[in-house]
Amino acid sequence: MATRRKVALLITAAALIAIALAVRLLLNVDRYRPRVISYLQQRTGKPVEIGRLALRFFPLAISVEDFGLRNAPPFPAGYMVKVARIDAQLDPRALLHRHIVITSLVLDRPSVNPTSDPDGPWNFENPNTKPANKPFTLGEIGRVTILRGQLVASNLLPSNAPGPVFLEAHEIYGELDRVNVDAMIDPSASSMGGQGRVRAEHFSFGVIDAKNLSFTLQLWAKQVFLADLKADACGGHASGSLFFDLTGKRPAFRTTAKFSGVDMVAVLQPFENGRGKMTGQMEGDLTLAGQILHTRWPLAGIRGQGHVTLHNGRVPSLALNENLMRLVKFNNQGPAKDNPASFNRISTDLELANLRISSKTIDIDGYGVDVDAAGNVNVDGSDELDYQGVARITTKQGFFTNTFARFAGATVKDGLLSFPFKVSGTIESPVFARASGHR
Repeated sequence: MATRRKVALLITAAALIAIALAVRLLLNVDRYRPRVISYLQQRTGKPVEIGRLALRFFPLAISVEDFGLRNAPPFPAGYMVKVARIDAQLDPRALLHRHIVITSLVLDRPSVNPTSDPDGPWNFENPNTKPANKPFTLGEIGRVTILRGQLVASNLLPSNAPGPVFLEAHEIYGELDRVNVDAMIDPSASSMGGQGRVRAEHFSFGVIDAKNLSFTLQLWAKQVFLADLKADACGGHASGSLFFDLTGKRPAFRTTAKFSGVDMVAVLQPFENGRGKMTGQMEGDLTLAGQILHTRWPLAGIRGQGHVTLHNGRVPSLALNENLMRLVKFNNQGPAKDNPASFNRISTDLELANLRISSKTIDIDGYGVDVDAAGNVNVDGSDELDYQGVARITTKQGFFTNTFARFAGATVKDGLLSFPFKVSGTIESPVFARASGHR
């Protein structure tokens, strides 16, 4: 009897060991890692890296650690996508029928680096590689969660050297619902690939920097829409929308924004020739659209229009009141004497085209000087100024001052002087001169 018991125990132990080994083998999905890498490389045409695959129960999910998708020539070495960890929760009922249905996806520390080549293609495209023999589709994912993400978008220069970054976001968090991966990767798809609420702690678009950004993200194949966008920008607040279209040879965009309480010192900081040239607070609205060209000039290929108002600032290099007074050589009297570079309010329209910002109506309320002007400034690096207008001195002058001012080309109405002027030179070194007559 004892011998039978021992045999039975040995058989039971052997069976348990066999079952444990079988379960361990079944759970060891990492043994499929080379096949998964090979499949993804065939599908994408790019080098793929996977650190480890793991399967867990309750809930049923596959984890992918250290996932990387590298650039292929002509793009520079580096990662197009890098994710520290991917957790994909699976539908067990679909798995029994040999279908992979992902109910939720968590991306931990994803880093995405889209780059555009001067000839048109992006580094995430794969125009020359045939698809795998047995492709499968991911279909619709119920929810995608993004944790601590990063996005850096850039262009290559015509020489294929790395160009400037035109879009950058850090510490991205978000949840997208009903994400259709196939709709996002199929250029012929017309349905939305997914949408959800996203926030980013830091955001840069061209020369625009923002913090605490939040928006509703909508995704299509090669199209991205940021709706209901809110952010803190340059000490103030901004709201609007931003749309990217990557279907053409060059990436295109359009954006609308309203802003208030913006600090001009912070706005001008990215521009080497603009730093320290103006202070004050700005509010207004702006619409920009155009193509993101393969150039080092951030405003090249962009057009736009808007209206801005600035309050209580200074323009030290212009010293508007002081320079206007010198033009007609009258005595400094009234508030203009104490605030030669200051203004109370500036209101102007703006139009951006061909690397030039033009204004048809500029209204400046200075301290003792009111100005109506128009003109433009180049933003191609030359910073050339071309403005002209009429200035009115709001403090009545004496008889001799008015007499000499008339000889200098000024007019006197109700005891107040006004005269035409023009401004040329550059932002760094403006040149004031008397104009021949009123505009």
